[in-house]
Amino acid sequence: MTQENLALLSLLQLASPALPVGAYSYSEGLETLIVAEKINNKKTLQNWIEDALKFGSIRLEAAVMVRVYRAMQRDDLEAVKYWNSWATATRETEELRLQSLQMGMSLNRLLVSMQPALEEKLKAWETGCNFAVAFGVAAQNWQIEEKAALLGFLHSWASNLIGAGVKLIPLGQTAGQQLLLSLQSNLISATEEILYLEDDDLSVCSWGLSLASMNHEVLYTRLFRS
Repeated sequence: MTQENLALLSLLQLASPALPVGAYSYSEGLETLIVAEKINNKKTLQNWIEDALKFGSIRLEAAVMVRVYRAMQRDDLEAVKYWNSWATATRETEELRLQSLQMGMSLNRLLVSMQPALEEKLKAWETGCNFAVAFGVAAQNWQIEEKAALLGFLHSWASNLIGAGVKLIPLGQTAGQQLLLSLQSNLISATEEILYLEDDDLSVCSWGLSLASMNHEVLYTRLFRS
């Protein structure tokens, strides 16, 4: 079995919807937008995801994942801690921050249970671990190629939002898969851009997400946690 095959299988496991980190319980503001009928079909959901890939906070999360991946290659735990704190500080709302930390700590526990030797590195942070950070640590530890890891991270994020849309709008499963297929070029373009972002270029325009997230906690009924 070659390292390339092992890395591919590891990426499929890490980006799988079956990964037990609770991603399925979050909609990242989509629930608010769907209740308000701002998103009500496949096209409007596609527009939201495409705009997020171009301008939204997922770009910051993905950029942090890449920086953690590179820091782990250098065995630079101080840089990992810095980017973890930076990621926590940039979360726009309490719901989004709690989502990132809950998913990150769940992935941490999972990694330690599968590979106990990682425990020392994974307890380097004192204030919780963001999901992008844990993902970057796992990807580098499993020797997944950097670009493939980033593409898998973005694909997993898009799949989760589409899954929320399928439940909430609702869309059929076929429509969801059609949408995911149509986003492939957007995911590739975003990956190419994020890989070469300088630290000074880490900025986004995500006020729509912020407002949707802040209003989510006061919805009359909720299926999702964000």
